[in-house]
Amino acid sequence: MKESNKQTIKSIASKTFGGLTKEYYLRNFIFGFVIFGIYFLVMKNKPLSFWVFFIPTLFLYPYSRFVYESVANFIVGKNSFFIEMRFFFIMKLITIFICFIFAIVIAPIGLLYLYFHHTKREKKAILEEE
Repeated sequence: MKESNKQTIKSIASKTFGGLTKEYYLRNFIFGFVIFGIYFLVMKNKPLSFWVFFIPTLFLYPYSRFVYESVANFIVGKNSFFIEMRFFFIMKLITIFICFIFAIVIAPIGLLYLYFHHTKREKKAILEEE
């Protein structure tokens, strides 16, 4: 493989998969790992489809959560809501499970956004240097 192709692949990977902060990714990875553990313990027989679905889902979950939180922040803005804590906790759990289950579908949206966001930022930095 040519060196320029390697650099391009490395650049794309760092702009997408490296686009979240380590703290954010680790925090959400831990939540995803807990969900993975629950499914692992609940399912008696783990067919190959379990591993094919859940392993990628585990690693894509933080990007799925990023998409959800970005959309929610866009809709809510800087507004504050005062709701009962139990209701908030239940809704949080529901959104965590939804983001986990649909991570394979939702995460590519976040990865695309991160790629374009970091590419735009990189171009802006280059223009400011000149």
